[in-house]
Amino acid sequence: MVRIIASRQAVLTVRLASGDLVVTVRNIRRHGRFVKARFPLMAGNWKMHGDHLQAVAQVQKLASALSAKDFDCSEVAVLPPFTSLRGVQTLVDGDKLRIAYGAQDLSPHDSGAYTGEVSGPMLAELGCRYVLAGHFEVRQSGQHVAYTLGQLDGSLDGVPAPAVASLVIAYEPVWAIGTGEVATAEDAQEAASAIRSQISVVHGPETAGSVRILYGGSVKVSNIAPIMAQPDVDGALVGGASLDAGQFAQICRYRELSVS
Repeated sequence: MVRIIASRQAVLTVRLASGDLVVTVRNIRRHGRFVKARFPLMAGNWKMHGDHLQAVAQVQKLASALSAKDFDCSEVAVLPPFTSLRGVQTLVDGDKLRIAYGAQDLSPHDSGAYTGEVSGPMLAELGCRYVLAGHFEVRQSGQHVAYTLGQLDGSLDGVPAPAVASLVIAYEPVWAIGTGEVATAEDAQEAASAIRSQISVVHGPETAGSVRILYGGSVKVSNIAPIMAQPDVDGALVGGASLDAGQFAQICRYRELSVS
């Protein structure tokens, strides 16, 4: 089942599979100013790695590895385990770091007797800008783009165009997640273009032009540049490589890497 959850938190992400899709509602302001349309987003999903002390150290290393120019060129976000969020919040707020952060799951409920779940208001209190939610994997073959578009239509059904315009959608082929395999830049563009075209059909071209579309699945320093060179790819959802601050910083500086 695919779900999009209305929440009071700053950001909402819904993850689908085939391609996984990650749909993220984001703040429209960043550091006191409006985010430019299609401003690149490089997001690191740390999954279930590290404790809160390691997370704080990792964010410190990442902040030190990136320059003001890097942050002016791309939005950088990390998604640590829930137990690390408070430590990351304290560091980011205290040192006024230009790194966004978020959680990896979200309850559809604001509160109640739901053991082990975390609500949008709770994450908002921690200052989260992003959250991944609705995780599952379904391996599909054949018409993967058509299947992905079907998921997209279902997840956005009933969502008004102004809300859709503020979304970030990430396409992740399931076979590329954690396998070391990666889609070609052309494959990433095909999926991203199809997603944008479908949004244009349903919600209009202006809405489609505002949506950021990311690629995810075994993203590395060696493959990020040609993927980011594609006209409909606006960033990356980075898994294992984001656990190394040096590697993730290089990925965030994709503009300096060779496309060939």
